[in-house]
Amino acid sequence: MTISLLAKRDDWPDILFGEALLFNLLGKLLYSLPDRDWLQSLYTNEVFAEAPFAMNQPDVAEGLALIRQWGQVPGGISAAMIQDLNVDNTRLFVGLGRVLAPLWESVYYSEERLVFQESTLDVRRWYLRFGLEPENLHKEPDDHIALEMAFIAHLASLGVNALDIGDREQCEKLVQAQHEFASAHLLRWAPLWCQHVIEHTRTDFYRGLAQVTRGALAGLAQLLELKLVEPVK
Repeated sequence: MTISLLAKRDDWPDILFGEALLFNLLGKLLYSLPDRDWLQSLYTNEVFAEAPFAMNQPDVAEGLALIRQWGQVPGGISAAMIQDLNVDNTRLFVGLGRVLAPLWESVYYSEERLVFQESTLDVRRWYLRFGLEPENLHKEPDDHIALEMAFIAHLASLGVNALDIGDREQCEKLVQAQHEFASAHLLRWAPLWCQHVIEHTRTDFYRGLAQVTRGALAGLAQLLELKLVEPVK
């Protein structure tokens, strides 16, 4: 970036705070199997009423509407609904044969659909550079979509902290880091992951989650003045 992005707007504290909230939530929702009590608490607290970041993106609004439609039901989220999500999760992300929507970046760059490739190692270097060590370091691929989104949230949170103490120079470096990481990793493959989920899911929850994720990525690209390339199958 030759021109400071921070100099172009004065609402960076709010933008970075909202970005951190949304990407952190999406990362948590994508990292593990759905937990009934936690999901119900999100609905009870109306977390899916609106997004703190990229709410102007049509995919975000439409995705949130689908998520609300799935979970705002009389009597709350049932065990049967969670079972449907678990089945869909297995179909999409684990697979009994070919995985429909792999969660790891390296798979999208390997004809053999392998994990722990060079992209995985580069992502790990990014995490460690900014003081973020994955809980299962060396045990699972670091380029899991949830971990990459959590990293974006981490950089945004660090940016908020920098602005809180008046360190605009450090915040500029953190925004630059988002720019470089997103262009080298997350934005290169995650939109295609979203497309795969939308095409293959059988639940409104995961369809909505993929749409919100796609909209959040579009919002991130817009914020960082990056071109969001349309995915090719």
